[in-house]
Amino acid sequence: MFGLIKTWKALEAKGIMGINRRNADYVLKYNKRNLYPIVDDKIITKLRAIEAGIDVPEMYGVIETERDIEKLSEIVKDHVDFVVKPAQGAGGDGILVIADRFEGRYRTVSGKIITHDEIEHQISNILTGLYSLGGHRDRALIEYRVTPDPIFKSISYEGVPDIRIIVLMGYPVMAMLRLPTRQSGGKANLHQGAIGVGVDLATGITLRGTWLNNKISKHPDTTNAVDGVQLPNWDGFMKLAAGCYELCGLGYIGVDMVLDQDKGPLILELNARPGLNIQIANDCGLTHRAHAVENRIEELKKKGIQETAEERVRFAQELFGHIPTHA
Repeated sequence: MFGLIKTWKALEAKGIMGINRRNADYVLKYNKRNLYPIVDDKIITKLRAIEAGIDVPEMYGVIETERDIEKLSEIVKDHVDFVVKPAQGAGGDGILVIADRFEGRYRTVSGKIITHDEIEHQISNILTGLYSLGGHRDRALIEYRVTPDPIFKSISYEGVPDIRIIVLMGYPVMAMLRLPTRQSGGKANLHQGAIGVGVDLATGITLRGTWLNNKISKHPDTTNAVDGVQLPNWDGFMKLAAGCYELCGLGYIGVDMVLDQDKGPLILELNARPGLNIQIANDCGLTHRAHAVENRIEELKKKGIQETAEERVRFAQELFGHIPTHA
């Protein structure tokens, strides 16, 4: 017991944030319960983003009832590929990615051939709440399938890599690139076996990674190094993430974004209870950075100053960057 206490005190000294601190000091403090539906429902998030002029994957249609399932053919008739996902799903569960058509059937991103009836069955499961938070009835969202930027080809296995940025009161505090693996089934979900790679906030250059809670430097499937990769349009990602504070009103969020080869940075979803593995990927704790942001806000409040998204990004990059911006 003494050893555990000593270990935890050492982690706290490094600024490692535990789940209890995250919940008490950040999630409960900064996230009003009445605003949760904005981020817990992907359809509401998407509509709010579109209204605010923020780029998101195009929505092809929404299926709300069993009767609506017959509309699927009409919704996807002009699209060779598309994604079906639960509006209130979590952890990537329930998502079906169609990559192509084949002889009147559909080919998933993993190469499996399925029928139209099988897609309808998946949608029916979504509607019953099989994948939703709390098991409540849900809606199915059919949307544009993101095509990853070629930069990720050597460090990702199938699927779509995404970028998560933790944002506190509009200030980006830590970033991570999530890379699908064979084990994760092509999904960018750490709990299912994806890789989390830290990203330098100042430059957008990737750092070391974490896989199944172990530190790694190479992708297990491609064997290519995951560190030292320059993510394109990094300032664009940072500004998108910072602007999500105004979009949803929640003070502590994880902003998940993707880089499409044609459309550039897109907001995928927002998370009101972002996980803490991002600290392992960055080899750095969240607590000290969060305190620095809180001190900054308090200091500006006394002066009656409220920073813009661009100014918040600049502050975060100057204070939290691992790699010097000037050689």
